[in-house]
Amino acid sequence: MASTKIKFVVGALIIIVALGWLEVSGFEESKSYYMTVDELLAQQDKAAGVRLRVAGDIVPGSIVRQGQKVEFRLAQNGRVIPVNYIGREALSDTFVDGAQSVCEGSYVPEQPFQAKKIQAKCSSKYEAEYRKS
Repeated sequence: MASTKIKFVVGALIIIVALGWLEVSGFEESKSYYMTVDELLAQQDKAAGVRLRVAGDIVPGSIVRQGQKVEFRLAQNGRVIPVNYIGREALSDTFVDGAQSVCEGSYVPEQPFQAKKIQAKCSSKYEAEYRKS
C-alpha cells in the first residue's frame, strides 16, 4: 500500500515538474523586446541574439521577392537596416513600399535582421478622412 502511494507521489511530481518546465520555456520563447530602427542601431551589442520586434518604414524600392524569401530595408529618421524574411506565412497586401512595419526575429550586428514574422500596415489606409462641415 505504501509503495503505491510513493509511486503515485513520484509520478505526480514528475508531471508537475514537466509542466512547470514547459511553461517557463514557452514564456521565454514568446518574450520579445520592442525597438525602433534607431534604438536597435544604438544598442546593437545588447540586441545581438535576443528575440526582437523592430518597427520602421519599408524603404520604397527595396522589396525584392525570391520565392519564399523576401529582402527589404526598414528605415526610421534616415537610419536603415536590411531585413531578410523567409517565412511560411504569406505577407499581407499592406506589405508595400512606404508602409509601416513591425518585424519579429533576431539580429546580429553587420548582418541583415532575420525576420520570422512581419506585420505591415499602410498608414494612409487607416487615416481619418477630413470632412468640412
